[in-house]
Amino acid sequence: MPLRVALFGSPVFALPTLERLNREHQLVLLVSQPDKPAGRGLGLKPSAVTRRARELGIELLQPTKLRSDAVFLERLAAADLDVAVTAAYGRILPQAVLDTPRHGVLNVHASLLPSYRGAAPVQWAVIDGKRETGVTIMQTEAGLDTGPIRLQRKLLIGPHETAAELFPRLATLGAEALSASLELLAKGDLPSTPQDDAAATPAPLLVAADGYLRWGDSAGASYDRFRGVAAWPGTSFEHHGVRVKVTAMTPVEVGSELRAADSLPVPGTVRAVSGEDLIVSAGANGDDSDATALRLERLRPPGGKEMSAAAWANGRRIGTGEILG
Repeated sequence: MPLRVALFGSPVFALPTLERLNREHQLVLLVSQPDKPAGRGLGLKPSAVTRRARELGIELLQPTKLRSDAVFLERLAAADLDVAVTAAYGRILPQAVLDTPRHGVLNVHASLLPSYRGAAPVQWAVIDGKRETGVTIMQTEAGLDTGPIRLQRKLLIGPHETAAELFPRLATLGAEALSASLELLAKGDLPSTPQDDAAATPAPLLVAADGYLRWGDSAGASYDRFRGVAAWPGTSFEHHGVRVKVTAMTPVEVGSELRAADSLPVPGTVRAVSGEDLIVSAGANGDDSDATALRLERLRPPGGKEMSAAAWANGRRIGTGEILG
């Protein structure tokens, strides 16, 4: 049975959910954040959901303040909603909004809650080296991602997959999970399971420092971080006061010809200039004593073009034994 639904969402992540709702239910309202200044001219740029709402001719609301916008709250109440859905909307909904639809508000969250509560669950799952993630359809409460779990779907993370590559797969899975949830909700069969708060982990917004290479980490951990921050802020390191972007790198396997014979080199030490690449020592790999290393392949100095790591090093006369970090 089709339900009367409102969708709260803003970025591209919400689009598969929008399309699914529009096909399967009565999508009465789309609520997105106000257009924001962007580009050199600081012209107002609409969100992905805003653009799609205008294309489809679905009523669009863009309230600035949810709690105090009387016109918005009145329109929401008048929509006679069975349920509302949030998908990367970017704002915490006040209780007045949560209480308006008959079945409250469901959230499409890109993690297996209670793991990775917060604004950047996809990035932190990759940074932490997880090999599995998923989506949770959660009943939204006043807390940050603390509401009961209604339905979950799991997804494997590829060993070389970046967070940016994982996002669209999770967005599609989220739309599928929501569709299944609403079908069960309409029948009165959608389960509700409280979260285990003791098992919760945070997923705060990324900051620039989250992209800094930590030479003391193992090569695998550094590579996971590289994949997690690929879209923003990107990976970088500082050399002689200048921050250099790393646009391509891979870990060098433990047990390679670059293993130190007597002692582990200081993390961040250039161990070889190999073809187009730089081989740089990393921290110990877990509990074993083997050295690990990073193969830096492509770099971009500030204000410059992307180049091979070896070309960058040669231009600065960086050789074996120099410490980059």
